[in-house]
Amino acid sequence: MPCEVNTRFVILYGSQKGQAQSIAEGIAVEAEDHGLVAELSCLNQSEKYNLEKEKAPVVFIVSTTGDGEPPDNALQFVKGIKKKTLSTDHYKHLCYALLALGDTNYANFCNCGKTIERRLQALGAKQFYVTGYADDGVGLEVVVDPWLEGLWKAIKGALSKMASDKVDPLKGPSVRALAITDSKYARTASYSASDEGTTLSDDGGAPHVPLSSLNVPALPPPYLHVSLQDVDSREQVRNDVADEDIPIERAIQLTTGDLVKTSLLLELDTSAYPTMTYLPGDSFDVFCPNRATEVEDMLCRLGLQDKKHHQVHVSLNKDTKKKGAQVPSYIPPSISLLYLLTWCLEIRTVPKKAFLRALVEHTGDTVQRRRLQELCSKQGATEYNQYVRDPGLSILEVLTAFPSCSPPLCLLIEHLPKLQPRPYSAASSCLKHPGKLHFVFNVVEFSACSGRPVGRRGLCTGWLFDLINPGKPKCSGSHALPKIHVSLRPKCSFRLPSDLSVPFVMVGPGTGVAPFIGFLQQREKERQDNPEAVFGETWLFFGCRYRDRDYLFREELEGFVTSGVLDHLKVSFSRDELEMEGNEVTTSVARPRYVQHNLLLHRQQITEILLKKNGCLYVCGDAKNMAKDVNDTLIEIIKTQLQVDQLEAMKTLAGLREEKRYLQDIWG
Repeated sequence: MPCEVNTRFVILYGSQKGQAQSIAEGIAVEAEDHGLVAELSCLNQSEKYNLEKEKAPVVFIVSTTGDGEPPDNALQFVKGIKKKTLSTDHYKHLCYALLALGDTNYANFCNCGKTIERRLQALGAKQFYVTGYADDGVGLEVVVDPWLEGLWKAIKGALSKMASDKVDPLKGPSVRALAITDSKYARTASYSASDEGTTLSDDGGAPHVPLSSLNVPALPPPYLHVSLQDVDSREQVRNDVADEDIPIERAIQLTTGDLVKTSLLLELDTSAYPTMTYLPGDSFDVFCPNRATEVEDMLCRLGLQDKKHHQVHVSLNKDTKKKGAQVPSYIPPSISLLYLLTWCLEIRTVPKKAFLRALVEHTGDTVQRRRLQELCSKQGATEYNQYVRDPGLSILEVLTAFPSCSPPLCLLIEHLPKLQPRPYSAASSCLKHPGKLHFVFNVVEFSACSGRPVGRRGLCTGWLFDLINPGKPKCSGSHALPKIHVSLRPKCSFRLPSDLSVPFVMVGPGTGVAPFIGFLQQREKERQDNPEAVFGETWLFFGCRYRDRDYLFREELEGFVTSGVLDHLKVSFSRDELEMEGNEVTTSVARPRYVQHNLLLHRQQITEILLKKNGCLYVCGDAKNMAKDVNDTLIEIIKTQLQVDQLEAMKTLAGLREEKRYLQDIWG
């Protein structure tokens, strides 16, 4: 008599910004099409699942945040499985598959997923399907799509083996990680149609691939009901937006001339806000609204401009097939439509493929429908990246390219993520500036492209720039500058050594120097308060384009050197043709152009500080280029100075990370 095969499996996700959750929810929805029953839970919903007794296959979908940290809703789970009191057979009954999301532009790629897998295996769990490591740096779908395609066969195979009891269900062929990050492989695995003459909407030519040949994803099930009530809700209290409204006291432009980014320093007056006590190295969130003109354009596109002051009511669709559907927690009750689009939804987010798929159902023109199907299909991965993801097109810009698409408001609420605050590093010390908080930023500029006929500024930096409207390099406080909504970020480890005698090295080109200004201000006051103490050696590697245009905090940094607070200041100028060293002119061929070049020049001292004196290294700035280059340079320094191979050098650097002596505050 044939054994009965169970159809149940479990999906657990940990997600910071919603991507892992969206993938997990998609699996739960698609399970029904494969004759399976999925039980979906977030990792922090421990009351809904029990891995200690779970016999069904378990699928983990987890992202990584910060410096390799688990998402907030996975913290307790990770902490729990890392307990040393657990036995090596604690999960011997468990079989699992895991998809990890990360970004190779940051250190500790997919670290949360790797940590969970390492602990599951150490506790006896067995893998029933290849692990996927998806890289947001090249496009998550490069790994996610093929991983999902093979998942169903693997789940059914695991269930069948469990039911048959002829073979140990937890044993099977060896599996290896699926991590497609090689660009050549990514190209061959993706859509390879000619790009010549193609645009985002591509409404002028014949389809590239027959419709029957396109692997278009399943339609995401709608799950929200949205109605608008005609009441005057213009007076809204932003009680969900921020902890404090802090006044801007001063705004200073730090850069001059053309060919450099506009860098601004803002001074906030925190004297009346005791909760805003911070330490150098801390960062904080700035809560900014969506741009008013873009909100108006969105209202117009939705045909709701005359209802922007109506009250929005959001509830669950009773007939939804979406597993674990919930009204988004970031949408408070009793708000206006204008408030929803201004403060709650990230209308500049790059629409995911699932969103494009949903837009197909609301597009009237046949050619435009077809183009959206191509962009969201497996075969259209390359063009999705080229025309949507890489240029960072917003949903409004995508809708502009598809004029016959008229999505309902509920679709936007279902697919647009929460409007996230933007993090900035403190560029001051409370010891030197009591009751003040400084921070520095570049005004981000996005250039025009195929789907964006006119360039635009970054959301938060453009908003801050417009707020202070710096007509001159210095804007006095007499202009009654406005308040902004800020909140200190928790869990900071980017701090000065507690032992004053520990030497440390700081690497911070451009605005990456910001936290180190706070470090040095703090050290300056500590030296004044502890004249007999022994202080460790201090190094700063700074870089910019031109000595006379964007050398941020030049006077203050040189003052730190003069006073002895900063022992070594090494500055690189990437665009200056000549550099003066004393009375000698150094040509552009010989001089260091970037911070990593200066690190190499001082490799002996760096090695001695880090590996002989137990010093610390801090890196702040751009993740995609600078931080990678610095990391590679450190590996090269360790290789040459210690005469070891690449792997051993990488292990040494990883050891510094583990000891919290190699710390990064980086951004993409």
